[in-house]
Amino acid sequence: MLLFDFRIAMRTNVFLLAAVMSVTATQAQTSSTFAQLDSPNTASGYLARLLINEVPFPGERAYESETATKEAMVQILWVLHGRLTLVPAGYTQQQIAGVKAKSIIDVITGTGERRQCEGFYKNSAGQFVTDDRVEERLDYLLKIANKGNKPGRFSELLNFGQGLARAYVTGGIEEADRFANIKWVKSVAVTGRAYSWMTDVNNYHPGGNFVSIPNDMEGSLGGNRFFTLRKEPK
Repeated sequence: MLLFDFRIAMRTNVFLLAAVMSVTATQAQTSSTFAQLDSPNTASGYLARLLINEVPFPGERAYESETATKEAMVQILWVLHGRLTLVPAGYTQQQIAGVKAKSIIDVITGTGERRQCEGFYKNSAGQFVTDDRVEERLDYLLKIANKGNKPGRFSELLNFGQGLARAYVTGGIEEADRFANIKWVKSVAVTGRAYSWMTDVNNYHPGGNFVSIPNDMEGSLGGNRFFTLRKEPK
C-alpha cells in the first residue's frame, strides 16, 4: 500500500513537476545543450548537486534503473526536509541533524567542522561550496548528457534532479514519503519517515537511535540505505 501510494504521488506530483521544470529549462537552451545545472551558489543549484552526487548513474556501481535513481533522489530530499521541519517528538533537531538548521542549506552543510554531507560545506566566508571531486563528477555527467544529437538517460536524470531541487526551493515539498507510515522494524517501534541515509555497503550505520529500514520495506534505493528513528530514544 505504501509503495502504491508513493508511485501515484511520484507520477502525479514529483515526476510531473520535475519533468515540467526540465522541459522548460531545455526549451530555453540551445539545441545542443540537453542538461545544465543552476549556479552552485544558488539554493536550487546547490541542492541539485547534492541530490545528483548521492545517486548512481548508468555505468556506475549500484546503478539499477532510471526509476530507482530518481526515487533515491526524492527520498534523499525527504531526509533533508525531515531533518529541517519534521523533527519527531522526543528528539531535538540537533540530535537527528547534527546542527540547528534554519534552511535546507544548513542541513546539508552543517556548521563549522561538523559537516553533514561529505563534500558539501561552508567556507570561512560562510559561502556554501563543494569539493573539487563533486564538481569533477558533475562536469563528467554533463559532458556525457550533452553529447550527440538528442537527449538520453544522463540528461533525463540530471534534469530530474535539477527540476526537483528547483521545485522544492520554490514551493516546498508536498508529495508522499514512502517511509512515512512505518511503525515497526522487526520488534522495534519507530517514528516513521527517514532521517538519515548512507552508502549501502559494509553495513554502514549512523549509530545512536537510527534504525535501518530493511529491504522488504524498500530501505535500499539507488545504492543508499535509509534509516528511520526509534520511537522511544535510548
